Amino acid sequence: MIFDIAFAFAVSVEGGHSNDPQDPGGETKFGISKKSFPSLDIAALTIDDAKKIYKKDYWDIHSLDALPPDVALCVFDAAVNQGGGAAVEMLQDALRMVNTDGVMGAKTIAACKSMAPSYIVQEFIVRRFHRYVLTANYSTYGRGWSARLVKLARVAQAVRNLYNELK
Repeated sequence: MIFDIAFAFAVSVEGGHSNDPQDPGGETKFGISKKSFPSLDIAALTIDDAKKIYKKDYWDIHSLDALPPDVALCVFDAAVNQGGGAAVEMLQDALRMVNTDGVMGAKTIAACKSMAPSYIVQEFIVRRFHRYVLTANYSTYGRGWSARLVKLARVAQAVRNLYNELK
């Protein structure tokens, strides 16, 4: 269920087909970029194909089912927008782990389970914003990225509330 929510969020903020010459990912559709998937016909990509790619290459590869749902949502969105390794590094930094290697291993998962998810989400979003500010094309995309983080924080809170009610 949480993957479906995370996927819907990512698609809502990534949008449809674009080929912005200022976007380092090049041609994209539903957030899937030609740079990341050079052999893929981006223009012909269907929403179902995008969902399969996101599940395998962004969700499963980072063991996001093992994380608290709101944290998983945030890490997934960062992986989609800023890269999987960067997403895990920002999570590890938010967890104040000494070794930020960008690999979602047992220590990272255990650290996530030992801390309050609301704290992790807050720290994670701060680190994402900081990383955006340091990006060369922040002046072009910064306003949209900031809006994305505000929306993400709201959705993460709603996910946390929902899961707490279901307990």
